[in-house]
Amino acid sequence: MRGLKRDALAVMDAVGLPDCELSLTLTSDASIRELNRDYRNKDRATDVLSFSQLEERGRARIDPRKVRNLKGMPLGDVVISIDTALAQARDDGIAPTDRLRALLIHGFLHLLGYDHERSGAEARRMYAMECDISDHLRKREAKKSRRRPLKLQ
Repeated sequence: MRGLKRDALAVMDAVGLPDCELSLTLTSDASIRELNRDYRNKDRATDVLSFSQLEERGRARIDPRKVRNLKGMPLGDVVISIDTALAQARDDGIAPTDRLRALLIHGFLHLLGYDHERSGAEARRMYAMECDISDHLRKREAKKSRRRPLKLQ
């Protein structure tokens, strides 16, 4: 869990939001299924859910480029099913930490307003940001140095 917390802080730093707050929860398939059913009307487990505190019902969607780094500003909650993440890592032949990091990044981008389900163009934009953040974190680990924040697309 310490590694995932470190990753969460690094993701926030990578996009220039190091002073904001993020809630991160690891849970079971049963628990995430309840959340998915209650909030998305989908009665099945999923790998990650995001609950943005930046969005307001009935208002225009968030522009990720306009999210500001304000001390203590809550971005929202990312909930990851550890059961599904471990199964996906096993099926994909990757380390569980790599799968958890990918789900964290994916969920985090949803908090900022990215949505791959909106359109093909939005899916490509979100995927590009996921890749950029992942690359940034890998390079940061390799160099163990601070890099300039990424520009949100």
